[in-house]
Amino acid sequence: MNPLVTPEIGLVVWTTVSFLVLFFLLAKFAWKPIMGAIDERERFIEDSLSKAEAAKDEMARLTNENDALLKQARIERDAILSEAKKVKDSIISEAKEAAHKEGARQIELARIEINNQKAIAMADVKNQVATLSLEIAEKVLRKQFEDSSKQDALVAELLKEVKL
Repeated sequence: MNPLVTPEIGLVVWTTVSFLVLFFLLAKFAWKPIMGAIDERERFIEDSLSKAEAAKDEMARLTNENDALLKQARIERDAILSEAKKVKDSIISEAKEAAHKEGARQIELARIEINNQKAIAMADVKNQVATLSLEIAEKVLRKQFEDSSKQDALVAELLKEVKL
Protein backbone atom coordinates (compact mmCIF):
# COMPACT_ATOMS: atom_id res chain seq x y z
CA MET A 1 0.00 0.00 0.00
CA ASN A 2 0.94 3.48 -0.63
CA PRO A 3 2.03 5.42 2.46
CA LEU A 4 0.61 8.65 1.09
CA VAL A 5 -2.87 7.22 0.82
CA THR A 6 -2.98 5.55 4.24
CA PRO A 7 -1.98 7.94 6.98
CA GLU A 8 -0.24 6.72 10.05
CA ILE A 9 -1.17 7.90 13.50
CA GLY A 10 2.07 9.83 13.99
CA LEU A 11 1.53 11.73 10.79
CA VAL A 12 -2.02 12.64 11.87
CA VAL A 13 -0.82 13.80 15.29
CA TRP A 14 1.98 15.92 13.91
CA THR A 15 -0.28 17.34 11.22
CA THR A 16 -2.87 18.20 13.86
CA VAL A 17 -0.25 19.75 16.15
CA SER A 18 1.22 21.83 13.33
CA PHE A 19 -2.28 22.87 12.27
CA LEU A 20 -3.14 23.93 15.85
CA VAL A 21 0.15 25.80 16.24
CA LEU A 22 -0.42 27.54 12.93
CA PHE A 23 -4.02 28.25 13.89
CA PHE A 24 -2.94 29.59 17.30
CA LEU A 25 -0.25 31.79 15.72
CA LEU A 26 -2.64 33.08 13.08
CA ALA A 27 -5.33 33.71 15.71
CA LYS A 28 -2.89 35.45 18.01
CA PHE A 29 -1.04 37.60 15.51
CA ALA A 30 -2.79 37.67 12.10
CA TRP A 31 -6.49 37.13 12.78
CA LYS A 32 -7.13 40.44 14.57
CA PRO A 33 -5.32 42.64 12.00
CA ILE A 34 -6.95 40.76 9.12
CA MET A 35 -10.39 41.04 10.73
CA GLY A 36 -9.70 44.66 11.64
CA ALA A 37 -8.71 45.39 8.02
CA ILE A 38 -11.81 43.56 6.78
CA ASP A 39 -14.04 45.44 9.27
CA GLU A 40 -12.39 48.73 8.35
CA ARG A 41 -12.84 47.96 4.65
CA GLU A 42 -16.48 47.03 5.29
CA ARG A 43 -17.08 50.31 7.21
CA PHE A 44 -15.31 52.25 4.45
CA ILE A 45 -17.50 50.61 1.80
CA GLU A 46 -20.65 51.28 3.88
CA ASP A 47 -19.58 54.89 4.43
CA SER A 48 -18.82 55.26 0.75
CA LEU A 49 -22.19 53.80 -0.17
CA SER A 50 -23.99 56.06 2.30
CA LYS A 51 -22.00 59.07 1.03
CA ALA A 52 -22.81 58.09 -2.54
CA GLU A 53 -26.48 57.77 -1.63
CA ALA A 54 -26.36 61.14 0.14
CA ALA A 55 -24.60 62.65 -2.86
CA LYS A 56 -27.22 61.10 -5.14
CA ASP A 57 -30.01 62.53 -2.97
CA GLU A 58 -28.26 65.94 -2.88
CA MET A 59 -27.80 65.81 -6.66
CA ALA A 60 -31.49 65.01 -7.10
CA ARG A 61 -32.42 67.85 -4.74
CA LEU A 62 -30.11 70.26 -6.56
CA THR A 63 -31.48 69.13 -9.92
CA ASN A 64 -35.02 69.74 -8.68
CA GLU A 65 -34.01 73.15 -7.32
CA ASN A 66 -32.26 73.94 -10.60
CA ASP A 67 -35.36 72.95 -12.56
CA ALA A 68 -37.52 75.07 -10.26
CA LEU A 69 -35.14 78.02 -10.63
CA LEU A 70 -35.11 77.61 -14.41
CA LYS A 71 -38.89 77.48 -14.47
CA GLN A 72 -39.08 80.57 -12.25
CA ALA A 73 -36.50 82.34 -14.44
CA ARG A 74 -38.53 81.51 -17.56
CA ILE A 75 -41.68 82.84 -15.90
CA GLU A 76 -39.87 86.02 -14.87
CA ARG A 77 -38.35 86.36 -18.35
CA ASP A 78 -41.79 85.98 -19.93
CA ALA A 79 -43.22 88.54 -17.51
CA ILE A 80 -40.39 90.98 -18.23
CA LEU A 81 -40.80 90.51 -21.98
CA SER A 82 -44.56 90.97 -21.68
CA GLU A 83 -44.08 94.13 -19.61
CA ALA A 84 -41.48 95.42 -22.07
CA LYS A 85 -43.90 94.81 -24.95
CA LYS A 86 -46.66 96.66 -23.09
CA VAL A 87 -44.30 99.56 -22.38
CA LYS A 88 -43.17 99.58 -26.03
CA ASP A 89 -46.77 99.57 -27.26
CA SER A 90 -47.65 102.30 -24.77
CA ILE A 91 -44.69 104.44 -25.85
CA ILE A 92 -45.55 103.93 -29.51
CA SER A 93 -49.21 104.80 -28.98
CA GLU A 94 -48.26 107.85 -26.89
CA ALA A 95 -45.81 108.94 -29.59
CA LYS A 96 -48.46 108.48 -32.29
CA GLU A 97 -51.00 110.38 -30.22
CA ALA A 98 -48.51 113.16 -29.54
CA ALA A 99 -47.61 113.27 -33.25
CA HIS A 100 -51.28 113.49 -34.20
CA LYS A 101 -51.87 116.24 -31.64
CA GLU A 102 -48.79 118.13 -32.80
CA GLY A 103 -49.84 117.67 -36.43
CA ALA A 104 -53.33 118.94 -35.66
CA ARG A 105 -51.84 121.86 -33.74
CA GLN A 106 -49.49 122.67 -36.62
CA ILE A 107 -52.38 122.44 -39.10
CA GLU A 108 -54.48 124.75 -36.91
CA LEU A 109 -51.59 127.19 -36.58
CA ALA A 110 -51.10 127.08 -40.35
CA ARG A 111 -54.84 127.65 -40.87
CA ILE A 112 -54.76 130.62 -38.48
CA GLU A 113 -51.65 131.99 -40.19
CA ILE A 114 -53.28 131.55 -43.60
CA ASN A 115 -56.42 133.32 -42.38
CA ASN A 116 -54.30 136.11 -40.89
CA GLN A 117 -52.29 136.46 -44.09
CA LYS A 118 -55.53 136.35 -46.09
CA ALA A 119 -57.05 139.08 -43.91
CA ILE A 120 -53.89 141.16 -44.24
CA ALA A 121 -53.89 140.62 -48.01
CA MET A 122 -57.59 141.46 -48.22
CA ALA A 123 -57.07 144.63 -46.17
CA ASP A 124 -54.13 145.54 -48.38
CA VAL A 125 -56.19 144.89 -51.51
CA LYS A 126 -59.07 146.94 -50.05
CA ASN A 127 -56.69 149.76 -49.24
CA GLN A 128 -55.23 149.61 -52.74
CA VAL A 129 -58.72 149.46 -54.27
CA ALA A 130 -59.83 152.41 -52.11
CA THR A 131 -56.71 154.35 -53.00
CA LEU A 132 -57.15 153.58 -56.67
CA SER A 133 -60.85 154.39 -56.46
CA LEU A 134 -60.08 157.70 -54.82
CA GLU A 135 -57.43 158.48 -57.39
CA ILE A 136 -59.78 157.56 -60.22
CA ALA A 137 -62.63 159.54 -58.65
CA GLU A 138 -60.31 162.47 -58.15
CA LYS A 139 -59.17 162.32 -61.77
CA VAL A 140 -62.76 161.98 -62.97
CA LEU A 141 -63.89 164.84 -60.79
CA ARG A 142 -60.99 167.02 -61.86
CA LYS A 143 -61.83 166.24 -65.43
CA GLN A 144 -65.50 167.05 -64.82
CA PHE A 145 -64.89 170.15 -62.80
CA GLU A 146 -62.46 171.72 -65.18
CA ASP A 147 -65.43 173.46 -66.59
CA SER A 148 -67.10 175.82 -64.01
CA SER A 149 -70.56 175.48 -65.52
CA LYS A 150 -70.44 171.76 -64.86
CA GLN A 151 -69.49 172.51 -61.27
CA ASP A 152 -72.46 174.81 -60.80
CA ALA A 153 -74.82 172.23 -62.31
CA LEU A 154 -73.51 169.49 -60.02
CA VAL A 155 -73.90 171.67 -56.92
CA ALA A 156 -77.44 172.54 -57.90
CA GLU A 157 -78.28 168.88 -58.49
CA LEU A 158 -76.86 167.89 -55.12
CA LEU A 159 -78.82 170.63 -53.37
CA LYS A 160 -82.02 169.33 -54.88
CA GLU A 161 -81.35 165.83 -53.58
CA VAL A 162 -80.63 167.07 -50.08
CA LYS A 163 -83.76 167.91 -48.13
CA LEU A 164 -83.38 170.29 -45.29
